[in-house]
Amino acid sequence: MTVLLPSYIKNVLVTGGAGFIGSAVIRKILSETDVKVFNLDKMNYASDHSSIDDLLIRRKIINKNRYKFFKVDLNDFAKTCEVVQKTEPDLVIHLAAESHVDRSISSPLNFLNSNVVGTFNILESVRKYWQKLPLKRKEIFRLHHVSTDEVFGSLGSEGFFKESSKYSPRSPYSATKAASDHLVQAWYHTYGLPTIITNCSNNYGPWQYPEKLIPMVILKALANECISIYGDGLNIRDWLFVEDHVDAILLVSSLGKLGTNYCIGGNEEKTNKDVARIICKNLESKIPIENGYYKFVNLVKDRPGHDRRYGIDFSKIKNDLGWEPKYDFSKGIEKTINWYIENIDWCQKMYKKSKYKG
Repeated sequence: MTVLLPSYIKNVLVTGGAGFIGSAVIRKILSETDVKVFNLDKMNYASDHSSIDDLLIRRKIINKNRYKFFKVDLNDFAKTCEVVQKTEPDLVIHLAAESHVDRSISSPLNFLNSNVVGTFNILESVRKYWQKLPLKRKEIFRLHHVSTDEVFGSLGSEGFFKESSKYSPRSPYSATKAASDHLVQAWYHTYGLPTIITNCSNNYGPWQYPEKLIPMVILKALANECISIYGDGLNIRDWLFVEDHVDAILLVSSLGKLGTNYCIGGNEEKTNKDVARIICKNLESKIPIENGYYKFVNLVKDRPGHDRRYGIDFSKIKNDLGWEPKYDFSKGIEKTINWYIENIDWCQKMYKKSKYKG
């Protein structure tokens, strides 16, 4: 089932809307609805407005009056409250978060501030706004908190994460996301704030920040540089194409049951070595190189607390709401690789902006 947004949703506020998933959500809403979209983002190293600019300026297909950007850090409670009051949202999609596990190990305080304090501030800002809404608007309002399957910890060789899985985070990133999930649930049960949570598997696709595994492998291979893979390379992730995730987010925002969570996965489990091998083989068919690109793969010392396997059982969202992924990995990775080949300049700009050496 593909559902964008019901007709009574007029204003949507997206936090973290200059991030990878957030910008994809905004582009979808702007392109396929008449809804007004408001983007709150602090514009950190991984934030980028280029994909939205591409839609609004270069392609000139969207009425600019339907979109407004606010450069605001969720740690600033007063400004966050001001944005919520000013935009009068019917729906808040909360995506703003620090998400790079390696960075959480080296700088955990940033993740505590962004993921925990930031979530508290958006919840309180929204609660103050929601409590004063007229009854009709109060009844339709929702806050959708987008989280990760990493809050559930690590799986063995069998089984899958599902909505009832026990929380067992193992990195500063996943611990702070777990805390934010608990805050959202507490605001639902304590204050009656109409919230909903989704926990997704690993996303990939065009416009993803170059530090993440898939763009990193693509770009390192194209540059004929060492492709570092942690440990034995056999850690398994369930890969979800970003466009499928956006469809699921909007569907749950529209029809999901309040006070509950939905697990969203791509049904595409692969080891990190397999991901690298698939990418290298695909690149060889486009830009041949002697002895192939996989020769650049190098196994390095594992990172602390590295979860062994993630796998998602998405039967609840499939059975209740009719969602399932449209992209298999071969189709999604083909589209992703082609995009990165064509957008090397953007990747170099993002690398330079981050000043991160891993």
